[in-house]
Amino acid sequence: MTIGFSFRTARSTCLLCVAGLLTLMPAAAAARAGRPDPGPPGGAAVRQSPLYRSGTQVRPHSGAPRVPDVSALSWVVADAGTGDVLAANDAHRELPPASTLKTLFALTVLPTLPGGLRHEVSPEDLSGIGPGSSLVGVVEGETYRVSDLWNGVFLNSGNDAVHVLAALTGGWSATAAHMQAEARALGARDTHVRSPDGYDAPGQVSSAYDLAVFGRAGLRRPDFARYCAKVDAMFPGLDGSSYGIMNTNRLLTGADGVEPYPGLIGVKNGYTSNAGNTLIAAARRDGRTLVVTVMNPQEGGGHAVYEEARSLLDWGFEADGEVDPVGSLIAEGARPRQGPQAVPAAATAAKPAEDEPGWPETGVILGVAGLGAGVMALALRLRFVRDDGS
Repeated sequence: MTIGFSFRTARSTCLLCVAGLLTLMPAAAAARAGRPDPGPPGGAAVRQSPLYRSGTQVRPHSGAPRVPDVSALSWVVADAGTGDVLAANDAHRELPPASTLKTLFALTVLPTLPGGLRHEVSPEDLSGIGPGSSLVGVVEGETYRVSDLWNGVFLNSGNDAVHVLAALTGGWSATAAHMQAEARALGARDTHVRSPDGYDAPGQVSSAYDLAVFGRAGLRRPDFARYCAKVDAMFPGLDGSSYGIMNTNRLLTGADGVEPYPGLIGVKNGYTSNAGNTLIAAARRDGRTLVVTVMNPQEGGGHAVYEEARSLLDWGFEADGEVDPVGSLIAEGARPRQGPQAVPAAATAAKPAEDEPGWPETGVILGVAGLGAGVMALALRLRFVRDDGS
């Protein structure tokens, strides 16, 4: 007896396999997004870290520079290359993050959308934007490239751009769930996501430690690093026009009388009346990159967040080799990324073409094609197998 498959049967088998994969992939992603937050991993052993203690934590050598006196409720100074936390104050204190939470949004969504993808904005895309939100000027009925929307997120902190990008990746609630999962995968245990744009919402908090984790992870993505370092860009307007937008991170631009910080490479600032001023700042000097987070300064007015970040960056560079780490941004159980000694992408990566399709999509296509080819080969081989009576 011959066990055989016609070419038509083999082809049908391949198509059914591919269709099944394409059906199951979104379902699997949706199931992951819908899982309840498992809560912080770790336990008592994790919380024995000095970073969970109140007050300023630092381990200086003899003659090390003195940690500056800043008024922020919480702050962290860390080496972006090694992940070592050089000093911190109430690093795990849970506080509203404001728009610095957009760094986690970017880490979650950037890998899923090619920069050259174009999308016509619907009224539903812009629904639910909170009153008083910062906006870049997205208009319903207009078509935007994803890369334009990311400029709106990073430079203008546009909540309208966040809403459109979230709509493209499953919707507001699904995006929040994906962000929560991403935070846990990175070892960020203090973050609870309620509004992906960072708009104040009951129960939405992060910490200076978690924000430093997000900043460090972002700098290891060439696209994230490129967007967060932009000083200005052109944003599409009506009828084919465009207008200029400028980064609201004054430590980067030097706007409003704030002196720009030498070597600054981003990352993101934020403000709400509930959160106060928040900032993730990263700078590079002599081959070394530091990331500093500052949450809600209590003195000095609206620009204090930049001046306190400046003093912490200065201290971190001066303290090179003069302090022992008090902790690490590489949390136990966190998802592995680049090696701890890797140089942040912001310092080394060449600019990729924004209109090229994303590699995640290419990988899926190649994977499905490869599986289909394998099924085809097996089916054709079985055509020539005969029953030998065994």
